[in-house]
Amino acid sequence: MRLGMMILARALALLWAGFWLFFFVAESLAWHTPWHVTAAWTALGVLFVLLALAPWRWEATGGALLIAAGAAAGVAYAIWPPAGLPLSARLATDLAFCGPPVVAGILFLMHRR
Repeated sequence: MRLGMMILARALALLWAGFWLFFFVAESLAWHTPWHVTAAWTALGVLFVLLALAPWRWEATGGALLIAAGAAAGVAYAIWPPAGLPLSARLATDLAFCGPPVVAGILFLMHRR
């Protein structure tokens, strides 16, 4: 049971980080975004990957960082959503943005105890 929780937490964190890294790079390339903006979005995606890898070494600290990052991303996206996006799309994106790292962080903290 505990091994399954760890595998689920790792998979969820990595899928979340990998998806957003891919999304940021692909969207920047598709929209022909200037290189400095693409670099900033790519750096954010790489930060997500590093946050997803941190609990592999430091479970409690990494889990807490994932929860904090998920909460911060959710608040930031709720404050500054893309213009003209319907409320339902904003809620769905906010859940996809902040839900997985919070759940993974909770699983890492539960496994730690």
